[in-house]
Amino acid sequence: MEENLAANINYLVSLQLQETVMVETADLYKTPVNCASLRVPTVNPAIWTPMTSTMRVQEIWFQWVLKLIAAGITAFGKQVEGRAMSKIQKDMLTLFCNSYFEINCMRKIAIR
Repeated sequence: MEENLAANINYLVSLQLQETVMVETADLYKTPVNCASLRVPTVNPAIWTPMTSTMRVQEIWFQWVLKLIAAGITAFGKQVEGRAMSKIQKDMLTLFCNSYFEINCMRKIAIR
């Protein structure tokens, strides 16, 4: 991998960006209406009410991470929209979508 790109990746995965930067960036890539599965689910009030504060904090964190991944998938989709995807791009989309799926599954298990 090119050194500059590797340095950027290493930098971005080793520290937490400011929340305002993440919010502003994620807000640029709202979930398209035809991608209902990418909408970050909320907890039913009947389930939310009896949850402990620790569980609520964890749930809010899961929702936040899902929102960021959904925004990344949407940004990727905008980048490749209208073009044939390469094998690498298909792999990227598959890995990002599966990460979203797995985190959503972990979220559901944590609520139980």
